[in-house]
Amino acid sequence: MDTESEPYVRLATLRQLHQVVADLNTARSLADTLQAVAEGVVKGLNYELAAVNLVRPDGDLIVAAFAGSAAAEALMAGRIGSRTSWERRLTMGERWGTLRFIPHTEGWVLIDDDVPQWHTEGPLPRFADEWHPGDRLYAPMYSSQTVGSELIGVISVDKPTSGRHPGPWGCEALQMYAFQAGIAISNARLRANMQRALVRLERDQQALRASEESFRQAFEYAPSGMAIAEMGGDQHGKLLRANDALCRLLGRSASTMRRYSFSDLVHPEDVGLLLRTSAEGGRAELRLARRDGSYVWASLRNSVVADTADGPRFLLTHVEDIEERKGRELQLAHRASHDSLTGLPNSAELRARLSARLCSRPQDRDAHDLSDALAVPGDGPDEFAFSYGYGPEELAAPLGALGYDSHTHVTAPDESDPENAGKGLAVLFCDLDGFKSINDRFGHHTGDAVLIEVARRLTGAVRDGDTVARLGGDEFVVLADGLAPADAADLSVRLRNAIIPPIRVDGRAVRVGASFGIGWAGCGMTAEEVLHSADQRMYVEKRSRSRTGHRRAG
Repeated sequence: MDTESEPYVRLATLRQLHQVVADLNTARSLADTLQAVAEGVVKGLNYELAAVNLVRPDGDLIVAAFAGSAAAEALMAGRIGSRTSWERRLTMGERWGTLRFIPHTEGWVLIDDDVPQWHTEGPLPRFADEWHPGDRLYAPMYSSQTVGSELIGVISVDKPTSGRHPGPWGCEALQMYAFQAGIAISNARLRANMQRALVRLERDQQALRASEESFRQAFEYAPSGMAIAEMGGDQHGKLLRANDALCRLLGRSASTMRRYSFSDLVHPEDVGLLLRTSAEGGRAELRLARRDGSYVWASLRNSVVADTADGPRFLLTHVEDIEERKGRELQLAHRASHDSLTGLPNSAELRARLSARLCSRPQDRDAHDLSDALAVPGDGPDEFAFSYGYGPEELAAPLGALGYDSHTHVTAPDESDPENAGKGLAVLFCDLDGFKSINDRFGHHTGDAVLIEVARRLTGAVRDGDTVARLGGDEFVVLADGLAPADAADLSVRLRNAIIPPIRVDGRAVRVGASFGIGWAGCGMTAEEVLHSADQRMYVEKRSRSRTGHRRAG
């Protein structure tokens, strides 16, 4: 009846093994699975004691479950054995398939290592296969049956109920159980990891929802304007959301804002600035269109909202109303560049505008000669052009590409040949005749009123785009581009005629005359040289008018 070769013993063992394996798969957690493994050895494989040593992340093994003795469990549970000591045990002793058996005659060398153990001394065996208290039997558990598989843990067993070493069938049953236990522990770990991942995912989703809600409230109720725009693709720059502050600033509803991009709303003169700053960290101060057609100055600051998988996805733009500050800045800039009495550009502004039209290099007549030389008659370039190294592409390029800069040079007309003089930038220097006597007779109040009226009349007599500036005192300058010498002379007459009519101040009519000197701006000259030339011509004209007996104002 005790021999394991008997069929009914094997069948009973299989039934017990099937039951304890089924119990492994019903455990609800990793801890329950480990305890079920230890108890299955005791219940199904007929050992009095069993411990499950589980591999930790650092490689050492911890006693994770124990069955068969409460006293031994209190001694062993939670204790740790180093990986080195365990590998030593699994490589020594007898190999029973995948099992490792270390008889008491060899186990004495393991007494002082750090692997937790409960073995006690006992009498020598009475027969060859009698179990001794110092015998050790280990069943390693691997992640799979393939060679080199990861070690999951080790089942330690002691005290077979038969009192004998397990026979071939008993060893085979323990090996099968260890394999099934390894699978159950791996599955339990996977379930535990999945549960932890689900918990983390739920926490992350809750945090994300809370973050999104916080962002939504911060976005919607921010005191300054905010907008989210698409990045990339066909819809690049299209507004996806606009908060209430931005809608109120521009006088448009949120649904209406979604029809536009910032390039649709920005002032035409500011589009280039917007495009240069529509990136991470981009800042710009520009004008945005309101619903009523007016424009408001705003400061735009961009931040990219990135997606970790796809890269930048959205552009978050902060829009701050700077209309009041910009208005003050423009007022200060206007005061710095304009005459406080007449509102005309002042001397500094006049010189800046004039200098902007001039360069230090005189107009190079050779450039025109070269252009004529490279002219292509008929359908193709001539041999002369190619002899200078200019091919079809060079001939089609502007002169700036051939070493001439792209600046539009200003050239003074040739006054010695009125019929072919050409046109240029005329500088009309005006000095009022008789203004000092008005100041002396009627006071500065009347003089200021005269200057204001003269400024108004001069401005009304020139074209849009021409500049009327006050140099100071009773001197004015008019810049008029695109005039021939005859045109400039006609303009000076019109301006003089505009000034001559009486000016009424406090019920009194006063008159002033005007002397004009016509100069011409040209590259290679400075603004001072141009103004000095016009000033000298004005004095020549003033002396000439004095000799002819021109009546002074008063």
